[in-house]
Amino acid sequence: MTKRSMSLVGFMQAGSTTVYAGSWRHPATEHGFLSARYYAKLGRILEEGCFDMMFFDDRLAMPGIYGGSVAEAVRLGARPVKLDLSVVLGVIAGVTDHIGLGATYSTTYYSPFHVARTFATLDHLTGGRAAWNVVTSVNDSEAQNYGFTEHLGHDERYDRADEFLEATTGLWDTWEDGALVLERESGYFADPAKVHELGYDGKWFSVRGPLTVPRCPQGRPVLLQAGSSGRGRDFAARWAELIFTGDLDIDIARSHYKDQKERIAQGGRDPDSVKMLPMLYTVVGESHAHAEEREQVFLNELVDPVASLTLLSELMNHDFSGMALEDPITDELIESVSGVRGLVQNMHRHIGGTVTLADLAGHRATLLQGPRFVGTGAEIADQMEHWMAAEACDGFVIAATHCPGAYEDMVRLVVPELQRRGLFRSRYSGSTLRDNLGLPRPERAVLA
Repeated sequence: MTKRSMSLVGFMQAGSTTVYAGSWRHPATEHGFLSARYYAKLGRILEEGCFDMMFFDDRLAMPGIYGGSVAEAVRLGARPVKLDLSVVLGVIAGVTDHIGLGATYSTTYYSPFHVARTFATLDHLTGGRAAWNVVTSVNDSEAQNYGFTEHLGHDERYDRADEFLEATTGLWDTWEDGALVLERESGYFADPAKVHELGYDGKWFSVRGPLTVPRCPQGRPVLLQAGSSGRGRDFAARWAELIFTGDLDIDIARSHYKDQKERIAQGGRDPDSVKMLPMLYTVVGESHAHAEEREQVFLNELVDPVASLTLLSELMNHDFSGMALEDPITDELIESVSGVRGLVQNMHRHIGGTVTLADLAGHRATLLQGPRFVGTGAEIADQMEHWMAAEACDGFVIAATHCPGAYEDMVRLVVPELQRRGLFRSRYSGSTLRDNLGLPRPERAVLA
C-alpha cells in the first residue's frame, strides 16, 4: 500500500501567547511579538521544514467575558495582544518564497468585499500562497468592539457565513483569467467582456462588484474552516478545502474523518479534495525521558487556572466565574452557549460520563485541545504515521508549546524522520499553496 504524504501546517498567534496559555512564561520563549523580525524568523523556520502553510488565529477583542472584565486576561497574559494580520503576513511574505500564508477573518464583523480584496491581493503578491481561515467569531466582547451589544446565535452565524462565502467567492470570480491585456501602443488595458459585476443580493449582504483585484493565481485563496458542531460540519462540507479539527484521540478523529468526508460527498464534492488536519502538540526530546521531563513543565508549572477559565469563557461565550470547578457541564448549558460547542461535545466523547468545569479548565491548560505526542523525533513520527495509516487525518496542524522553540524542535527532530519514511516532502515542488497541498485550482463560476 502506498503511503499517503501528510500535510503540515503551523498554527500561529500574532501576539504574546500561543494557543497554549502558559507559553509566554516558558524560559525559551522569545518575547519578540511586537517586532517584525520575530514573525520573519517564524516564517523562515517553517519554510526550512517544508511546511505547507502557516496560518494565524485571531480574535477581535481582548478576553473579557470571565467576570465581565479584561483584568485577568491582562494580568495573566491570557492572549490579550492581537496584532493586525494583514501587516504580519506582509512581513513574512517578504522573507519567504514557498510557504502558504493564512489569516483568520470573521464573517460576522467584516464585509465580503473587504475580505475578497485582502486575500486576492495577498495571493497575487505572494505568487499564489494565500489562505483564509473562515470563522464566524465567538463572543459578545467582539460584538461590543463592532458596535453591537451581543453576538449572533450559533446557527444564525453560520447562515450569515453561507451568504458571506457566496458573495466572497463570487467576487473572486468577477475577473476571468486573461482579462488583463496591457497593450501599451493601443492603450487597451483589459477586456471589459471578461470583467463582470456580481450583483449579489441576499438576506445579509448586497454586493455589486466587480472586485478591484484581477483573478488570483490560485483561482481563489485556499479556504480553511474549523467548525466541529453539526452545523459547523455542514458548513465545512460545503466550503472548506482544509478542515482544522480539535479531535482528542484517534477514535474520535477517525469517526470525525469518516463523518466529514461522507458529508462532503453528499454535497457533491470530492472528499479527496478536502484535507482534515487535527491540531497537535508535540513535546520533543533527545530521549523519551527528556521529552517527558519537558512535558511536566508544561503540565504543572506554567498555566494559572484562572487564565484557563478566562480563555474558556471567551471560547464558549459564557461567564464561568460564578461556577465551582466541580460543577457539571450540562447539556442545557451547552445548548445555551453561542460559542464553540464542538469543544465540549468532543470532551464528552473523550471522557465519558460527567464533564465538570475542572475538566474543561484542565483541557484548556494542559495541551489537550488536540492530541499530544511526547517523545523523541522517531517516536513522534511513529504516532503521526499511525494516525495517517488509520485514516484519522490527512496531516496535522502543529501548535506551539513555546515559540519559536517548539517549531525549531519539530523541524530539527521530527520532519527529517517523516521525510526518511517517505511521509513528507523534502522540498517544495509546486508553485502555489494549492499545488503543494495537492488541491485543484477551482473553476471560475460563470457570471451573467
